[in-house]
Parts: sequence; C-alpha cells; structure tokens
Amino acid sequence: MTDPAGSAERATETAPADRKRRSGRNVPVATAVGVAMAALVLITVYAATALFVALVAIAVVVAVYEVCSVLEGRTIHVPRVPLMVGGAAMVVAAYADGTDALTVALVLTVVAVAAARLAGVANDRLGRDMVVGAFVAVYVPLLASAAVLMANADDGADRIVVFILAVVLSDTGGFAAGVRFGKHPMAPSVSPKKSWEGLAGSVVAATVGSAIVVPLLLDAAWWQGALVGLVAVFTATAGDLAESLLKRDLGVKDMGHLLPEHGGIMDRLDSLLPTAPVMALVLAAIAG
Repeated sequence: MTDPAGSAERATETAPADRKRRSGRNVPVATAVGVAMAALVLITVYAATALFVALVAIAVVVAVYEVCSVLEGRTIHVPRVPLMVGGAAMVVAAYADGTDALTVALVLTVVAVAAARLAGVANDRLGRDMVVGAFVAVYVPLLASAAVLMANADDGADRIVVFILAVVLSDTGGFAAGVRFGKHPMAPSVSPKKSWEGLAGSVVAATVGSAIVVPLLLDAAWWQGALVGLVAVFTATAGDLAESLLKRDLGVKDMGHLLPEHGGIMDRLDSLLPTAPVMALVLAAIAG
C-alpha cells in the first residue's frame, strides 16, 4: 500500500538536496555573501570615489595573490610582490590621471615583474614565467582599472551600479535557469554546469533588468538599457568560461577560499573583469 503523504515528504526533502547538488553550493550562504559584497560596493561608490578605488585596489591585490599562489603550485614562478604592488599602483594611477597614467603603470609593472624573475632562479622556464606575469598584470589589474575609469565620470557611481547590476543579473538569471531547466551543456569539457538554458536565463534577466535600471539612473532609452544587459551577458559568460578553462588547465576548483560558497576574490571577478572595459565604452556612448 502506498503512502502519498510520505512520498510527498520525501520529495520535499529530496528537492533541496538535488538543487544543492546541481548548483554545487549552499545557496543561502552564497546569497548572503553576495548581498554583503554588493552592499559594500554601494556604500563605497556613493560615499566617495576614493573609497571605491581603495576597495578595487584591495580586491586586485588579493586576486593577484590568489592567482600567483595557484600558479606557484604548478611550478610557474611569477613574482607576487611586484605584481601586487604594481596592480594596486595601476588602479590608483587610473583614478589619479586616467588612461595615460594607467598605461605607464602597466609598463612599469611588467618591467618590475620581469626584473624580479630574472633575479630569481634561472631555468629553462624563465621566458614562460615572465610572459605569464605580464598576462596576470593585464588580466587582473588592467581590466579592473576600467571600473575606476568609469567611476571617474560625473555620474560614475550610477555607471558602476549599472555595470555591476547587469553582471549580477546575468549570473543570477543564468544560475537560476540552469539549476531549474538546464539540460543542454554549452561547453561540457570546460564548464559542465553551464547550459544553453542558463544562457537564456541570463539574457532575460540582464536585458529586462537593465532596460528598467538604465533609464532611471542614466536617463537613457529602455532599448539602450536592454543593449547594456545583452552586452553584459556575453562578456560575463565569456569571462566565466575563460576562467573555468584556466582553472581546468591548472587543476583547481577555485582560485581561493576567502569567500564562503564563492571561492576566492578572483572567482567573483571572473565575470566582472572582461565586462568592465567593454561596459566603460558602452556606458560612455550612452551617457555621453
């Protein structure tokens, strides 16, 4: 004899566990950490641009440390200190004097990294290590500095909110749709949990949300807001897949463990970094 009540109870108990297994993380904890990070960004960006710049510089330093630590574990010796100091200097330079100062800071950082590596242990992987060091300087602090360039505008705080919100909506929409409906993997060899259904959720969430928020904050047309959301979907997804490929090649699940249920700082920047320079250009064109 069947027990409908018992079956329903078991189904209720199994569903959250199944969702957690498919999502790969504790959703309430991940949400709480995400909300706290968003609140910190909002407080700093609207309180004073200098505070936001300091927050970006700290995030860059931690992210660079995480990347260098993972590389070191794979016998890729990239000098951390020049990269961390140079990364922070690039962020400050972008705030102080725009793209010219940022370019000079990037060149000096790459030179300092190469010099530090040359002064280290000589081996046949010296050239590889210097190239990887230059790549990290571009990938993390240079791309992150685009957010600082956005913040320097008269309506910089609003642009930062639009930029981050578009990426968050893309990630959240993709996560929710992927967990609930995901059946067709986008790139199973790179990121097995990324699905075409998740991408559709990203497009819907980011375009609709941005079409509402952009006119309110930047006095632009709704279709321009939808375009902002669509751009964010594809740059954020590309960034996520790129870091998934990088982590797969390095043999790690996360770049760090600082943020509960999120991994490291670098694991939260994967979607934001490639989106920042593109969004800086798009919002400059829209906002004028």
